[in-house]
Amino acid sequence: MSTADFLHSAPPPATELPGFNPDGPERFFNRELSWLAFNWRVLEEAENPNVPLLERVRFLSISGSNLDEFYTVRVAGLRGLVRSGVEKPSADGLTPAEQLFQIDADARALMDRQQTCWAALKAALADERIAVIGPSDLTRADLTQLEDVFMDQVFPVLTPLAIDPAHPFPFIPNTGFAMALQLRRTEDGAPLEALLPVPQQVRRFIRLTGGRPGVTRFLPLEGLLEVFLTRLFPGYETVGSCTFRVLRDSDLEVEEEAEDLVREFESALKRRRRGEVIRMKLSKGAPADLKDMIIEELHAARDEVIELEGVIGISDISELVIDDRPDLLWPKYKPRLPERVTDHEGDIFAAIRQKDMLLHHPYETFDTVVRFIQQAANDPNVVAIKQTLYRTSKNSPIVKALCEAAEDGKSVVALVELKARFDEAANIRLSRQLERAGAQVVYGFIDWKTHAKISTVVRREGEELVTYSHFGTGNYHPITANFYTDLSLFTCDKALGRDATRVFNYVSGYAKPERLENLHISPHTMKLHILESLEREVEHAKAGRPAAAWVKVNSLIEPDVIDAIYLASQAGVKIDLIVRGICGVRPGVKGLSENIRVKSVVGRFLEHSRIACFGNGGGLPSRQARVYISSADWMGRNLNRRVETLVEITNPTVHAQIVEQIMAANLADEAQSWVLRADGTYYRPDTEAEVPFNCHQFFMQNPSLSGRGRVGSKDAPRLAMAPEEPERPLGE
Repeated sequence: MSTADFLHSAPPPATELPGFNPDGPERFFNRELSWLAFNWRVLEEAENPNVPLLERVRFLSISGSNLDEFYTVRVAGLRGLVRSGVEKPSADGLTPAEQLFQIDADARALMDRQQTCWAALKAALADERIAVIGPSDLTRADLTQLEDVFMDQVFPVLTPLAIDPAHPFPFIPNTGFAMALQLRRTEDGAPLEALLPVPQQVRRFIRLTGGRPGVTRFLPLEGLLEVFLTRLFPGYETVGSCTFRVLRDSDLEVEEEAEDLVREFESALKRRRRGEVIRMKLSKGAPADLKDMIIEELHAARDEVIELEGVIGISDISELVIDDRPDLLWPKYKPRLPERVTDHEGDIFAAIRQKDMLLHHPYETFDTVVRFIQQAANDPNVVAIKQTLYRTSKNSPIVKALCEAAEDGKSVVALVELKARFDEAANIRLSRQLERAGAQVVYGFIDWKTHAKISTVVRREGEELVTYSHFGTGNYHPITANFYTDLSLFTCDKALGRDATRVFNYVSGYAKPERLENLHISPHTMKLHILESLEREVEHAKAGRPAAAWVKVNSLIEPDVIDAIYLASQAGVKIDLIVRGICGVRPGVKGLSENIRVKSVVGRFLEHSRIACFGNGGGLPSRQARVYISSADWMGRNLNRRVETLVEITNPTVHAQIVEQIMAANLADEAQSWVLRADGTYYRPDTEAEVPFNCHQFFMQNPSLSGRGRVGSKDAPRLAMAPEEPERPLGE
């Protein structure tokens, strides 16, 4: 057992921090630095020898794309504040300028480590007969093959540009990649500066055929361009060159009083393309005058330019993760179809009528959610479907089913969130598609994003209309559901059906619900309910009853909630937090947070489900605990500026599944857990176990409670059995 096993181990002794003021801003960790700490954990999975090699390449790629988005959104926002002269500190006491200074140092170290990691992975790939080669490694046969590749697949989309007064420096879009050249005409020595922007549709790595049997070879795109430069600039020779990649401010500003929200977002997307340069990566060793010209033309500050020896645009190495080497990938996993659905011969409505059902994705197939909407679209007894769409896939089967339902004459309401960052354009397209099919499309609030994940299907059954509801912790996205861990609650509980309908009416008609029965929503009642739930645990602790809270979220930084967690800890409430990413809570500090532990689970699947369990006088695990699933992280934006849902779980089987399986397994995980120290650093504790407990492996191998069919749930393992006890009302 290790200290990463929160389920079975006791908290370590509290830490005394010299000079620490428990009432000062240092009681919070900085949001941006905490996010960087998360990306370090992602990067360390790329260095983890227990992870299959190509999956390590994938982790390195993810760390690169994560950092890109961090710069284009978060760092861009901080730089905007600095330019505007804003010096107001964040909750942790750091001004925007101070945050940028610390971010820059940490991010540069992270980028250096990425390149070190890439060098090691490149060597390991070569040992496994996957080679990333350069132009000097090409054979005559390779050059013949690549000539066809270049002329057929690359040359038609390239536009070489001379840089002179008649040809101004072109616009390089966000994440744009380009080669800059100093050339000399062979006949008279006349110099020429030129630019070769590379369209993002061109693959970054070209896979070669032929060569030694059993060896897979890739040539980076810049190597291909180097080989065939004379085809682009005939009569010239290269004097100097470099490659560079640009990141631009991608934060959208939307006029609050825009007459047409869709039109405003269409124009805002165009503005995004021309955002200011936030960071530029440049290949090391570029000629000084060529580098100066690029920096000047892009209006980039010198401190925004990072010279790298290695691969520029490390997110692109995801192209090297090839399917034909399964020995270097995670073993294939096929999600389970819930047995109860099989028992009812695929009739999802019949399975839900039997009792509430909680699916745990990706271990249980997200296809059940898709089929729920598809069956509703094809069922002549269904009269209405309502659906939120925050993010979904291209050619989404859910959107297709909604269109078919609308074309069939059913009442279809689709709440499309246009402000889903980086999915705005896709959501505009799908809203047009739904409208053409006859669906009623609503866009929600101008000020707030609608982040709630709800579907309702109204079905005529005899003389009644029955509402079937789905509440999720993740998006209606069939692709990301294969590697995000999320929860799907299916129910025909009348109270939850009424609550879901009230939320839809609120977003479409702006009339705030007067009363919700089993649901809390932000920005109105959710935060208050979380604070009240923590306060009730304080009252139980003061009365001498067991008091505990288990929370699993992706991010926890809301100051009021953190302070309530601290007060609960000081009253004796035992609090275990599983926070994948950003965490502002400083755990284990004497006098402030000695009853708080924080861990982050980073592994094969991306932890995404949001769960809260409060002991309710019985401690945890307990049958009388109050248990919730939610679409919201505990951040200011989610609790104060978004429409989110917090759903109370009252069905005993689903309740036990969350407490005794899902939360217990995450708390017990040792193999993928990082524990947060009081000083803000994370560590992976040692364990005496020969095979450390891995929660992802547990969920892949074992059935969940509420999805069992005729065989019942007795053989479904529970890691934390709630003691037999007289049950008290959940609301007590």
